[in-house]
Amino acid sequence: MTTDPAASPAGGGDLRDPRGLARDLIRCPSVTPADAGALGVAGAALARLGFAVAPLRFGGADADGPDGAAPIDNLFARLGTGRPHVCFAGHTDVVPPGATDAWTAPPFGAEVRDGRLIGRGAVDMKGAVAAMVAAVARYLDRMGPPPGTISVMLTGDEEGDAVNGTRRVLAWLAETGAVPDVCLVGEPTARARPGDTVRVGRRGSLNATLTVRGTQGHVAYPERADNPLPHLVAMLAALTAEPIDQGVAPFPPTSLALTSIDVGNPARNVIPARAEARFNIRFNPSQTPRGLEAWLRRRLNAVGGAYELVVSLQGEAFVLPDTPFRRVVAAAVAEVTGAPPTLDAGGGTSDARFIKDYCPVVELGLVGTTMHQVDEQVPLADLEVLADIYARVLVRLFAAAGVEPAGPR
Repeated sequence: MTTDPAASPAGGGDLRDPRGLARDLIRCPSVTPADAGALGVAGAALARLGFAVAPLRFGGADADGPDGAAPIDNLFARLGTGRPHVCFAGHTDVVPPGATDAWTAPPFGAEVRDGRLIGRGAVDMKGAVAAMVAAVARYLDRMGPPPGTISVMLTGDEEGDAVNGTRRVLAWLAETGAVPDVCLVGEPTARARPGDTVRVGRRGSLNATLTVRGTQGHVAYPERADNPLPHLVAMLAALTAEPIDQGVAPFPPTSLALTSIDVGNPARNVIPARAEARFNIRFNPSQTPRGLEAWLRRRLNAVGGAYELVVSLQGEAFVLPDTPFRRVVAAAVAEVTGAPPTLDAGGGTSDARFIKDYCPVVELGLVGTTMHQVDEQVPLADLEVLADIYARVLVRLFAAAGVEPAGPR
């Protein structure tokens, strides 16, 4: 294994070492929806391992694509044709770096400092993509060709609209008869060290916009106006006065978070004609979108007054029950790290919300402390641990197909 963290797989570096590929990926400024060469870097590494790589672009000139969504580049790479079919899924797009002068290193420079790789996407989730490739390389080096199929599904649209990304690739897989049997998503799930948390479900997400209309007027003559702001404040107080529920294991309680209150009023001496609030509800399986909307309207109606409420579902709550796949992933973590993982269903939304409709899915990745932050970074040692865990998952999953581990590496 190479000891040079700057070694580039594109230049022939050892693919069993995730560090070089992680740096190559970070150097691609792939802010959604731009690809900036990131999928090409990942595809070239997978091709070196013998994968058949299929670039997939959806949207734009694609006649059946949803209106208004940006065209997106994706990738599906496959090694083998048998069963079981194990898929690693992730994304190479990243959020904007923000104020680059706040970074202590260039956000797309992939600088290594004190054993830590700094750059946008280091944690979310180019580091995990590199660990996936390294895991396959280690598996092939140790075990030879898989008795089933290993695939890698990557999108450039996880941080954006999520319209022409993973959901379109999954539909394509269904059409071509290539749907995986199980899928592991590399989202940053860990709290303190890789493997300490495996996400076995996700909360649902519901966005809502509440609008209250009044009558505009002069602040000196409030009796001649109908100020919508006090009505809106009272309604929001009713929605946030008490918890919606107490949660249901392994999910935390349902939460309602205000994200915006706006009247569009640049003047200080004018009572506005309308006031609007936006909020998000993250809910567990004890709730349904329809039930939550009914709950919202009951609370708002109890306050009284006219209002408009528009809700949109971003994703349903789901959980993977105690299955052999879930047990294999947990056992692989325990074998590599010496401790079993916590199984939870917290966090935000991810593309697992689409994958769960096609096959069992869990999420396992790096420590998420710095994701989306200035100086996003990952210890190089964590990349090694995650690659080891992913490789051990492959060994354990394929053991059922007649391939036994060859002993410690």
